[in-house]
Amino acid sequence: MKTTHYYIIGVLGALLMLLPCPASLVHAQTRKVMNRPYIDQRLFHYGFLAGMHLQDIELEQNGFSDEAGNQWWAETPNYEPGFSVGILGEFYLTKNLALRIIPTLHFGTKNLTFRNELDKSTQHQTIKSTYVTIPVDVKFAAERFNNYRPYIMAGITPALDLTVKKHKQYLLRQTDLYLEAGIGCDFYLPFFKFIPEVKFMYGLSNVFNKNRSDITEEADLIFTQSVNKARSKMIVITFYFE
Repeated sequence: MKTTHYYIIGVLGALLMLLPCPASLVHAQTRKVMNRPYIDQRLFHYGFLAGMHLQDIELEQNGFSDEAGNQWWAETPNYEPGFSVGILGEFYLTKNLALRIIPTLHFGTKNLTFRNELDKSTQHQTIKSTYVTIPVDVKFAAERFNNYRPYIMAGITPALDLTVKKHKQYLLRQTDLYLEAGIGCDFYLPFFKFIPEVKFMYGLSNVFNKNRSDITEEADLIFTQSVNKARSKMIVITFYFE
């Protein structure tokens, strides 16, 4: 189920980027009036964004068992889409390169299911997150043709979770650092530039907090003892307006 969700949103994002292709093939030799022809040559231009995302967490489990034989394994069987909003600042570097800084808020949820291998019982934990991220990306764009211009991007993203709470099972750290990469396309409309983009984010740091001084019952510590580390992942579809 988890792989299916990733495949679907990845395909949707790719199709989103390829929407202009049929028209470009038909009119490959036809030049049109260019909307906002000098916007990319400004030293700095800005806009805002809205989009959706899916959050995932990759767990390194060690199969720890307590004296009674209880052994808990966790997974993320399904996802709920989250919402993203932010602002975009883009700096001109060269004709094809730009530096982007994109302060963003991501409101989302991770749903975890825990399964006890001894008696097959299950427990559930919902982790709600409000991430403040500040991606710093390098954008490499192809040559503009008429009123569209595809690009690829990559960068790093420091993140801060504003809503970390104490949970009985897993507790995640408040800070993280993501590596991200994606594709998009600039569409030049008469009054603004519209930019759909899909990107993949992979957490570089271990966000699993094993320091559970808040837990007093030894039986509750098995969840923490069963995991070595955890890394966060996200798929984000964004719509920019400049």
